[in-house]
Amino acid sequence: MNLSFDRSRSIEDLEGRRWPDPPSDATALVRAVHALRKSPISDLTVEQLARLIGQDVGLPWLLPVGVEVLRSEAAEGTAGGWFDDDLLTAVLTRNATAWAEVPELAQDIEGVLDMLGDELSPYLRDDADRFRASLPH
Repeated sequence: MNLSFDRSRSIEDLEGRRWPDPPSDATALVRAVHALRKSPISDLTVEQLARLIGQDVGLPWLLPVGVEVLRSEAAEGTAGGWFDDDLLTAVLTRNATAWAEVPELAQDIEGVLDMLGDELSPYLRDDADRFRASLPH
């Protein structure tokens, strides 16, 4: 995974691969993912990051960005008593092979989970437990 890259570029540019237009009867999710692949990574919102990561799109570039956002939000969320679970859920539920390539990011996520502690919702605790169990120790 690329931990350092030009965030003004899109996933499509970084991959060097253009997807064909989605079919006319494609779902809203499919149309959104196709469109988001063309957006500069620096322009993606947290919700858009979660959507793409949850669909396993652009992981070499988006997982590092997502982890960076989560580290920042966890510190703010624990101070304010509120934390948005969507991006964390998307990150935690990726296949273990994605994390095997970037163990330092997996450690960062473990730190985020530790920081959030009791702020995690019950369903997110299950995701966190599965994430931790999937990592080599």
